[in-house]
Amino acid sequence: PDFLSFFGGKRFVPIATGFFCLVLAAIFGYVWPPVQHGIHAGGEWIVSAGALGSGIFGFINRLLIPTGLHQVLNTIAWFQIGEFTNAAGTVFHGDINRFYAGDGTAGMFMSGFFPIMMFGLPGAALAMYFAAPKERRPMVGGMLLSVAITAFLTGVTEPLEFLFMFLAPLLYLLHAILTGISLFVATLLGIHAGFSFSAGAIDYVLMYNLPAASNNVWMLLVMGVVFFIIYFLLFSAVIRMFNLKTPGREDKVDEMVTEEANSNTEEGLTQLATSYIAAVGGTDNLKAIDACITRLRLTVNDSARVNDAACKRLGASGVVKLNKQTIQVIVGAKAESIGDEMKKVVARGPVAAASADAAHVATPAPAAKPQAVPNAVTIAELVSPITGEVVALDQVPDEAFASKAVGDGVAVKPTDKTVVSPAAGTIVKIFNTNHAFCLETEKGAEIVVHMGIDTVALNGQGFKRLVEEGAEVTAGQPVLELDLDFLNANARSMISPVVCSNSDDFSALVIKADGHVVAGKTPLYEIKSK
Repeated sequence: PDFLSFFGGKRFVPIATGFFCLVLAAIFGYVWPPVQHGIHAGGEWIVSAGALGSGIFGFINRLLIPTGLHQVLNTIAWFQIGEFTNAAGTVFHGDINRFYAGDGTAGMFMSGFFPIMMFGLPGAALAMYFAAPKERRPMVGGMLLSVAITAFLTGVTEPLEFLFMFLAPLLYLLHAILTGISLFVATLLGIHAGFSFSAGAIDYVLMYNLPAASNNVWMLLVMGVVFFIIYFLLFSAVIRMFNLKTPGREDKVDEMVTEEANSNTEEGLTQLATSYIAAVGGTDNLKAIDACITRLRLTVNDSARVNDAACKRLGASGVVKLNKQTIQVIVGAKAESIGDEMKKVVARGPVAAASADAAHVATPAPAAKPQAVPNAVTIAELVSPITGEVVALDQVPDEAFASKAVGDGVAVKPTDKTVVSPAAGTIVKIFNTNHAFCLETEKGAEIVVHMGIDTVALNGQGFKRLVEEGAEVTAGQPVLELDLDFLNANARSMISPVVCSNSDDFSALVIKADGHVVAGKTPLYEIKSK
């Protein structure tokens, strides 16, 4: 009715949400206690089960990685289970806290990860390298080496695991089983080791002589060598036995790289857009096309019909399947122009789906890379584009950013309204909804500043543009202005990634900021030349 019309539309959403939250709170007040008791009982059982319990924890931990829910399990094991009181009478809970407080019995949920992350997964990477055809090994070798070194040094395994998690689920199941076995054996041998971040070589060295570390932590290295061999032999055999499509073993295509395929030309852009439509299953599978500053946001009939490998051959750095009908194709700063061209192509007529062995796939000509500077000098020093709190990129609630498919960098949760340029350069792109922009520095670094997550859906509300595309800007010069009250109330999240979309062209990205940062003043990160 008219007298309630003021509360219609967007205003109705928070009102309805508040009402249903009250209803859910009442329901869960009765429903959740038994669930919580079940979680508690499960945790107690895992602890009482000893080696078997730690093995089950390791197995489930890896299985939950694709959903991100492993962090829920980690929180219980590492910060809640167990109790230790030090000499001062302070009580510590959880495997990590107890270990670093000096509890020599802690570590059953950490020790067994060291052989897997430092040795097992690098062994898997080596197996995938040798499983690739010889002519493709140089192409995949650099990628596999970098993610293997990352796993070994830091214990960050997701970049390596995501290379085969969806391409070869059987391998990932074997990986989860082997992880469980490693934790089982480590607990059985009475090895007590811990980490503050993850089970990489850096944490291993730092914790080696800590009071809580057992005298036999060196045995983790012996276990590591054994698991390296197991992973290498098992992955090699299974990949060949089942012809799994690990990196470098994708279906071959006779790629035609032509001048027309260069997306900088109108004809090349049309050809590229047509190829993307074919790669996602053709017009029969494509329901809606939208784009953000770095990705195509597509609604399809069936995401299983999307050819991930074909998308990557076209230049996409990743494909994120949010559900059966929603996908995102990470294509970089040209996403909007490709999306607009895809709409034009669809309007002109049907496009067939690409077959697995389709010939003549249009591939964009590679962009010129910046010249390498000797001795890895700093080619760009970025300041924070917004005042707020720093958030690690892997904590961004968006898989494409968190997995670094869009590029490497960091994020900031804003507390002020002014967004400035993080470096001197050219504003090569401001998205038409003003929620994101792309800056190119003098040395060729492409910096994407994306204010919030899924803020493209706000259609420009809450954002005000202060400069235009093509503008030359200095570090600290205002680019956007935010209506933070509106955005905090309506955006899915205002955590804002600041990434270098062509970070692979450079040798390193060094994070400088932590905690509170000030727009235009606090150093955010440095980009090093090759």
